[in-house]
Amino acid sequence: MRRIAPLLAAFMLFLPPSAQAETAHDFAFTSIEGDPLPMSDFAGKAVLLVNTASFCGFTPQYEQLQALWEDYRTRGLVVLAVPSDNFGGQEYGDNAEIKQFCDVTFGIDFPMTEKQDVRGPGAHPLYAWIVGQLQRNAEPRWNFHKFLIDPDGRVVEGFATTTRPDAEPVIAAIEAVLPEN
Repeated sequence: MRRIAPLLAAFMLFLPPSAQAETAHDFAFTSIEGDPLPMSDFAGKAVLLVNTASFCGFTPQYEQLQALWEDYRTRGLVVLAVPSDNFGGQEYGDNAEIKQFCDVTFGIDFPMTEKQDVRGPGAHPLYAWIVGQLQRNAEPRWNFHKFLIDPDGRVVEGFATTTRPDAEPVIAAIEAVLPEN
């Protein structure tokens, strides 16, 4: 047994971060403003993680995401947008343009990350981890795919692009994981 522990520890060094992670709180992003944005900052809160794009037919969902943020943030919900250009080249080239578009067009004041890949071999490690957790059909298939992460950092459920953020299944899932007040 003494020989196995060092071998296991050495093996763990070569695993990608997503394979070593236990919760979503083990990951970090960079905010759209360029600041560190560790998911551990959201421990104790529910997170609705959404890959977004500025020029998508689903971009009006920003309005419902902002409304969710306004309605539920005091109860412990964080809406976290992850701008991505993985689907049809529908995102601005740089983070300043994305932020300006969201601020001016939708008045977004919930947290946003810098532009990221959310699928494929270059996917942000949190997205790779989510796919491993949910497995079947977990990888986003288009912009505005949503994942709900509970206050303990466990991914609870994914919602397709076509499911509006204010749809009953999303609201019910959020209500079920919100911290007790």
